[in-house]
Amino acid sequence: MEIIKAKNLKDALKLRTEKKFPILAGGTDILVQMRASRNFPKGMICISGVRELKKISLKNNKIEIGAGATHSEVALNKLVQKYLPALTDACKTVGARQIQNRGTIGGNVMNASPAGDTLPVLLAFDAEVVLQSVRGKRIVPFTKFYKGYRSIDARSDEILTAIIIKKPAPKTHAVFMKIGTRRAQAISKVCACFVRAGDKFAIAYGSVAATPVRCKRVEEFLNGKKISAAIVAEALELLNEDIQPIEDIRSSAEYRSHVSKVLLDRFQRILATF
Repeated sequence: MEIIKAKNLKDALKLRTEKKFPILAGGTDILVQMRASRNFPKGMICISGVRELKKISLKNNKIEIGAGATHSEVALNKLVQKYLPALTDACKTVGARQIQNRGTIGGNVMNASPAGDTLPVLLAFDAEVVLQSVRGKRIVPFTKFYKGYRSIDARSDEILTAIIIKKPAPKTHAVFMKIGTRRAQAISKVCACFVRAGDKFAIAYGSVAATPVRCKRVEEFLNGKKISAAIVAEALELLNEDIQPIEDIRSSAEYRSHVSKVLLDRFQRILATF
């Protein structure tokens, strides 16, 4: 297998067009998948040394996270800690410390696993993904990026270069929760991000459908309401209409459905402490 190390972003985009090789960032997902399937490409384009893809900045009231930033770099970044603590928490749950030091947030997005820990956070905050090729740049809303199970809106010559999230309004409260086999080094059975900004809610889950999902029915029901035991009970019933839990070797659909309700109930209880 030919491994070509891109010198910079311009070089990476040129190589992607000319070679059509898959992109190698941290390699924590793609290399495991290759070994399991025994399906090896002729070559790969390594972008781990491209500095432009590691920047995290605040511009025009938007937080821009380079796709090449590792989970550790995202979690330790002061901007992310200040404005997106739920993303900090999500990045801290991705595998072991070695995986966090190697794996990238862009890789988590492009791998397109419905169990990706950062995905519910990005979905709940209405993130956008920046895709680039030698032809130019385009921005895709995160809500439209996943077309189906491990199917994404990315063209064969494009590279994910950044993730953009609008700076949350003051007094926005967000919580990331994850249920796995263990407290660490576990793939999510269910993960979720809950956001309240004023009297508006955003709720997103992972591992409960073929793609990460926004719970629009629950959000619309909760928006503008004062939370009470009766309201929470109705919201928990509506959750069944927003999610379609999957069944695999890690968990049953029934268990995922139950745990999804438990997490939503926990969030409502947490709100009472704000």
